[in-house]
Amino acid sequence: MDEDVISKCRPFSCGNTDLDEFFQHDAPLYSRQMLGKSYCFRLDEDSSVIVCAFTLSNDSIRVDILPNSREKKVRKNIPHSKQMRRFPGVLIGRLGINTEFAGRGIGSELMDFIKSWFIDAGNKTGCRFLIVDAYNEEKPLGYYQKNGFMYLFSSESQEADNTGVDKNVRLKTRLMYFDLISLVSKSTE
Repeated sequence: MDEDVISKCRPFSCGNTDLDEFFQHDAPLYSRQMLGKSYCFRLDEDSSVIVCAFTLSNDSIRVDILPNSREKKVRKNIPHSKQMRRFPGVLIGRLGINTEFAGRGIGSELMDFIKSWFIDAGNKTGCRFLIVDAYNEEKPLGYYQKNGFMYLFSSESQEADNTGVDKNVRLKTRLMYFDLISLVSKSTE
């Protein structure tokens, strides 16, 4: 999603001002600075309509900052000989569905597409987890849970304690993850 695509398309709105501003103005700069790569899907019948957009970047899950029970949960299906302090992941930094297409299952289809990218044999990088720092609101959290994501920390308080955030202030986002090995295991059964 670069300046050329943005200039040829109608303004994108997913109903979140922060996300709309990012995709309309900041995504190309973010890409040029190699901080993340934004993608979009456009309507076949009218390529000026962006149906959905998302941004990906490299990340990792640091198990060395997790409470013991959460660390065990993340490490559960990783062979002991391969355990590390960090496990490679991809951060879904931004994700939005055009309000005109809300409620049609496009968000889940998009998430399935993103998941499939990182379990494909042609993938050029090792990536065990998808990670998201989701807005701490009912709708986005529910969306990620519906798509198989789990909280990295069991509570907001635990997340604040372990990430150095003031625990007297409500978190704006919650860290969540999806273990891609569950899809690889299903495809080989």
